[in-house]
Amino acid sequence: MRLDNHNFSPSLLQRIVEAAARLGPFADASFALHLAGVEVSARQVERIALEIGIELAQQRDRKVLLRRRRQLPVRVAITPAVVAVEVDGGHLRSREPGCGPGVYHRQSKEDKVACLVTLKSQVSPRDPQPEPSASLLVPRRVQRLVQQIKGWAGDEPQGEAGKGEASEAASAPAATQQRPAAPQRLVRTCVASMAESRAFGPMVAAEAQERDFYQAQRRAFVGDGAWYNWRIQQGYFRDFEAIADLLHVLCYLYLAAWGVGVDDSQRWSIYTGWLRAVWQGRVQEVLEELTGWQSRIGTPPQGEELDEKDPRRLAAEALSYLRNNQARMDYPRYRRQGLPISSSLAESLVGEINARVKAPQKFWNRPEGCEAILQLRAAVLSEDDRLARYFAQRPGNIYRRRDAAEGSR
Repeated sequence: MRLDNHNFSPSLLQRIVEAAARLGPFADASFALHLAGVEVSARQVERIALEIGIELAQQRDRKVLLRRRRQLPVRVAITPAVVAVEVDGGHLRSREPGCGPGVYHRQSKEDKVACLVTLKSQVSPRDPQPEPSASLLVPRRVQRLVQQIKGWAGDEPQGEAGKGEASEAASAPAATQQRPAAPQRLVRTCVASMAESRAFGPMVAAEAQERDFYQAQRRAFVGDGAWYNWRIQQGYFRDFEAIADLLHVLCYLYLAAWGVGVDDSQRWSIYTGWLRAVWQGRVQEVLEELTGWQSRIGTPPQGEELDEKDPRRLAAEALSYLRNNQARMDYPRYRRQGLPISSSLAESLVGEINARVKAPQKFWNRPEGCEAILQLRAAVLSEDDRLARYFAQRPGNIYRRRDAAEGSR
């Protein structure tokens, strides 16, 4: 059923789609619209949301094709000075459609998310923050961070390493208490898809092309250690500064220190020493120390699956991660250039997307249902009024304005 047959105005369609993208079940979106004086059933909200989501995916794919043909125009009036592309992934639950009521052939599928941001920052002749941030030197904060990213963070710190956050922050070096201004986020847009990395890379590149990222003076591509992140960077953002997310590096350092240390005090001392060295660009020193620890405790036996808490495994994983990403860990230089050193913006964006698409009893039909709702969620989280522009220019809409504005921020 074509949405034009509903005779909804573009503004009303936009309200329905935004409600479906922001709220949980479609019934909640229907109820919210009811409170606003708009009577639309949950089934109708779902039908509209999925059809618009599919249309947005088709529009995205057309842009990918235009970019491949070198015909995709830039849609911003001013080339940004500083930009960053951050890529991360989440997970949602999916099911096989057409099998009747219930959940059939359930699968957990990865959704890839890209955060494209323009930034405001200054270039500095010297490192504006030579010491680690105070928040990275507080045991309980660091443990919570590692728990969130890795799912496990060792035992609860005790004794001197387990002091309260206030006292730990107070005991941190004075230089860490005065934090220089980090790069300031200006405008964020999002790309989200269930596609494989080979197809996802061109989608991100098309978005960057439209926003004129390739002409920016300073450009960064930030990601964790996932291999597909750097495949995308090498394929489509080769001239961007490749930066390994500091927070993921921190996790490997913390867990390796937990594995090789004999007590909390030694573990915390090892971690802070390694963190400071990495923060200051002395990655080779950490690699040498980790290699020494690995020699003392032994290497993981060939072909044997070790427990996740085995010190040999923790040290080996940290060594592998640092070796693979050493060329992307020149953090003092990145700070001098006013570039971000963590993918926190992408991590936050994944959380915002998951707030809509992920829940214990929520399953999306694959592939269309998953892909459609991701397009809606990415659209409402993008800060360029793309939904309003889309409905103003939507083909076949009797309300469409021929002179709809093409520009955006």
